[in-house]
Amino acid sequence: MYIPPHFHEDSTPALNRAMAEAGLVTIVSAYGDEPAISHVPVHFDPAAGARGSISWHLSKANAHCDILRAGASTIAIFMGPDAYISPAWYEEKAKTGRVVPTWNYLAIHTSGPVATFDDGPQLLALVEALTDTHEADRPAPWAVSDAPDDFIAAQLKGIVGFSMKITALEGKRKASQNKPVGDRVRMAEGLATETRQAAQDMGAIITDRD
Repeated sequence: MYIPPHFHEDSTPALNRAMAEAGLVTIVSAYGDEPAISHVPVHFDPAAGARGSISWHLSKANAHCDILRAGASTIAIFMGPDAYISPAWYEEKAKTGRVVPTWNYLAIHTSGPVATFDDGPQLLALVEALTDTHEADRPAPWAVSDAPDDFIAAQLKGIVGFSMKITALEGKRKASQNKPVGDRVRMAEGLATETRQAAQDMGAIITDRD
């Protein structure tokens, strides 16, 4: 990932928070001329190893399973808030008009060795962890145990689990750090009025820290 120095995010706690809050993650594995790509929710465990680990599952029918089993080089891509940045928010617009739009975003790439598991108890633990995470804020959270045991057991037979021990972690926080403070304040004010929650969240990131 191309990361200019002023956009380099090297705070592990900040990266870990973004990873824990991520929804869908993109898993990319090298496979000849055509990379294998899957989009999945992942369970992030920051305490597993020096940089943590992530776990996910795929359908057994997904050819990506065999590619992962073969040890293909793999990257997991986490995306945080993102937003279009209008030239109207730059002071330079009124002075010279020499401004252009850009897009701000938070992106995290992780890589490391991938292990495979398909035993029932480990798969069940993964599915429960994912479910509990995404049901936590609901007024009446659904739990895996709400479904019949035999039904869940049958569903688990159709998936394969994977875990990545994270050995490389890089983050890019493109939040207009290279722009004057006044421009950044106007960006945050403008983004606060956007309808997309991701844009509003980026507004908070822009003024959070330099």
